[in-house]
Amino acid sequence: MADNINIKDFFTPNISNMGGNLVSKTRGDRVIWAIVVILTLASLLVVYSSTGSLAYRHSKSTESFLFKQFAFIILGVIIIYFAHRVNYTIYSRIALILFLIAVPLLIYTLFFGTKLNEGSRWIKLPVINMTFQTSDLAKLALFMYMSRQLSRKQQVIKDFKKGFLPIIIPVGIICVLIAPANLSTAILVAATSLLLMFIGRISTKHILLTIGIAAIPVIILLTIAVKYYDKAEHKTAELPAIFSAGRIPTWIGRIQTFMYSHKEDDNEKSYQINQAKIAIANGGWFGVGPGNSSARNFLPHSYSDFIFAIILEEYGLLGGTFIVFIYLLFLYRCIRLYRKCPFAFGAFLALALSFTLVIQAIANMGVNVNVFPNTGVTLPLISMGGSSFLFTCMSIGIILSVARNVEQQEGKSVLAEVKAPTSSQQEEEE
Repeated sequence: MADNINIKDFFTPNISNMGGNLVSKTRGDRVIWAIVVILTLASLLVVYSSTGSLAYRHSKSTESFLFKQFAFIILGVIIIYFAHRVNYTIYSRIALILFLIAVPLLIYTLFFGTKLNEGSRWIKLPVINMTFQTSDLAKLALFMYMSRQLSRKQQVIKDFKKGFLPIIIPVGIICVLIAPANLSTAILVAATSLLLMFIGRISTKHILLTIGIAAIPVIILLTIAVKYYDKAEHKTAELPAIFSAGRIPTWIGRIQTFMYSHKEDDNEKSYQINQAKIAIANGGWFGVGPGNSSARNFLPHSYSDFIFAIILEEYGLLGGTFIVFIYLLFLYRCIRLYRKCPFAFGAFLALALSFTLVIQAIANMGVNVNVFPNTGVTLPLISMGGSSFLFTCMSIGIILSVARNVEQQEGKSVLAEVKAPTSSQQEEEE
């Protein structure tokens, strides 16, 4: 009889049990899981299509970037899985620790990080020789800490000293430390924080006061951009020394390009957006088809900052609209989760992390279609993998952890209702 044993019969049950155990331990919002699958599949297709020029510059094959992106996706899904298996209340306990780690990391990055375009955003991890953007960790830590504070201070949330200051001070610290190297990210963090504070019942007058104070440097920057633009020469006039420090000239240049550039302009500053417009025009309603983009050979960062333009070219306005719908569906499911979560910390945490991802997506897509000035932010779960991709996966894992808890609470309430005898059953038993 031993001779008749099939080797497949020996291995198949074990493999099926492994898969069954993994699936049985996967909980949370099924729609959000489906959104992760859809966006990561889209990422594989578009990254593979848009890395031709990058592969040429580095003397590599496009397949190598495809496999790299696939590896990032696998690692990201693993992060989502293990993050969603953790009880989300743990994140409340480590929020302060992460915040206290993030602040010195941002300071270190500001002075000693890897520089790009006069901005220092990355630090290199010594063992694995990989760079990561410390602002990604800072955003995650801040929104964890904000959610913790908002949930704990609801009784005194309208009070300036007891409710408002303990929440706005951490936001201010993080934004001030991020802004010198990455102003656009600081603005997105500030916008998400203000939205969360409004939902968290912080006094409207305190929020308006914050907006007024934050608007002062923005207005100054806009005024400088308008004053020091030479309309005759179509370029930035010579800036005083005080406005030539750090990334201030870059910010001024981006504002001027957005305000004054026209479709007939053909200069270095308007090159990116012009190429993005060409890509969108080529795509039309239905696109030129997967892998048929021509703008990918001319558009800088077509695999990250301007990946949505490649989507619009290859899959048309219909494909781009579908991607927008997916992000809005993700936001809707997270808002639904916020309303169903019985505990304030989990509700605020799910909402904060969903807001930051969707606002980042809107900012990226807005830049690609020339609605916003160039920001340099990636499209969540679609742009080529890096530390931002992994922290996005971590955020989604935490959201799914909250969803898993809500699912368990609903299961318990349903079970309690089933077990509870009805009045007619009680009469029969009596």
